[in-house]
Amino acid sequence: MKKTIWKKNKIEFITLFALVFILLLGNSSCQSYKNIPYLQNSEYLLPDSITRPLYDARIQPKDILTISVHTTNPEASLPFNLTVANVQQQGRANALTTQSALLPYLVDNNGEIDFPVVGKIKMGGLTKNEAEHTIKKALRSYLTEEPIVTIRMENYKITVLGEVARPNTFTIANEKVNIFEALAMAGDLTVYGIRENVKLIRENEMGQQDIVTLNLNDASIVRSPYYYLQQNDILYITPNKVKAKDSDIGRTTSTWISATSILISIASLIVNIVR
Repeated sequence: MKKTIWKKNKIEFITLFALVFILLLGNSSCQSYKNIPYLQNSEYLLPDSITRPLYDARIQPKDILTISVHTTNPEASLPFNLTVANVQQQGRANALTTQSALLPYLVDNNGEIDFPVVGKIKMGGLTKNEAEHTIKKALRSYLTEEPIVTIRMENYKITVLGEVARPNTFTIANEKVNIFEALAMAGDLTVYGIRENVKLIRENEMGQQDIVTLNLNDASIVRSPYYYLQQNDILYITPNKVKAKDSDIGRTTSTWISATSILISIASLIVNIVR
């Protein structure tokens, strides 16, 4: 009789242990989910009382720029356009055609370019609009009318690597990209990526590399000075511990395999006791 009661109590204890284990496993899954969604608690983000200007990229040393100058008199603006003849083959008769292509300017370490006729012009630290205005001002001594100046950045690129689906370097045509747009181009984070520990590597004006830690789960990131990426920025998505320990088996698969093994062991133990 006592032996039967002992077996019954032991079975109840083991059953209770199995239930507690399952509950803890489910709670762990819930905790893991909390680290997945972006921009959490955005409903508690107070309206921004500061009026911020729209983002505009600033020119940096080693940037590559194409600059075109146009006036109603093409001959007057011709000396201020740095061009090279580009020979092309066209038609069945193999006739050769020649077109002019703009040569790019490389911003030197002092943030300057050597502009035709005018000479050195400071571009570093200026936005595109500011740089266009600076060139217009420099050309007033040479042209009788206000020219149209257009500047494009040819090397506006950002790199996304680490725990994303498609790590790569991306060229940004409109020279404006935020963190989430960059992640979308890279196929978003994998389940192994740590959302609250994203590293942004950025080169400052002194040529030094700054490393900033960003939390994508925090809704206030949209007001961060690092929300918009600059040219040559690098985003690194840190892998979690599961990825570091086992790169071949997914986190969910590994968890359920372990859970199943433990439950099978518990079931075997119960069967042996009942016998």
